[in-house]
Amino acid sequence: MRTRYGLLINAVRHMKMSHHPNVAPLPREDEMEIGTEPVTLQILAGEVTLTGDLEIPENPSGLVLFAHGSGSSRQSPRNQTVAEVLRDAGVATLLFDLLTPEEELEDAYNRHLRFDIGLLSRRLAFVTQEIADDPRSRNLGLGYFGASTGGAAALRAAAALSSTIGAVVSRGGRPDLAGEALAYVKAPTLLIVGERDEDVLRMNERAYEQLQCEKSLAVVPHATHLFQEPGTLEEVARLAAEWFRKHLRGRS
Repeated sequence: MRTRYGLLINAVRHMKMSHHPNVAPLPREDEMEIGTEPVTLQILAGEVTLTGDLEIPENPSGLVLFAHGSGSSRQSPRNQTVAEVLRDAGVATLLFDLLTPEEELEDAYNRHLRFDIGLLSRRLAFVTQEIADDPRSRNLGLGYFGASTGGAAALRAAAALSSTIGAVVSRGGRPDLAGEALAYVKAPTLLIVGERDEDVLRMNERAYEQLQCEKSLAVVPHATHLFQEPGTLEEVARLAAEWFRKHLRGRS
């Protein structure tokens, strides 16, 4: 019997065999200066079109795709803060919505899509395959930054895409929801949790034991789940930037 993780593996294999140019074309190089305003992309992911904002600093060392958490979007202030720090450290960012506007309205009532890790990880894998082939990011090492349930989606997608993903960071994530995929993650993985987010910390500790890759668990002092305490989100961003700068390498 096939598991949900097995279905994701099969979906990724299908993407590799039947690739289509799904990313809306970026401006020509003479129409866009590196390090200016983000470029908004429309990306086909299966049967839906997702919106994302791509921003590339000068001489980037890699590209990080953000998988937002439950009830959030690419406009998440916390992810925006982390993304700005990454770009200052020379890492390009792609923040995109895992759900369509219609799905977000539906999920606001029934709250079931935000916990559909299979759906979220498949969409993340679709977007990753598309951006990996885009001329502006074709040679950049790719990483994931996942928050809340987006952390589980990032780990599942990283396991399915294997060597395509160079590093993963989870902020206040639910890596336990990645299930059996944890044992197949190859990318160096950093789990960041708030010291006072006790339930999620325990979940991360259990998931950490199942990871077989290079890994680290960072506990931010005094922080709760949303890292709202002074200086705690800045510490998350610093840890993430160091991890990506250390592990992301260019692709040939």
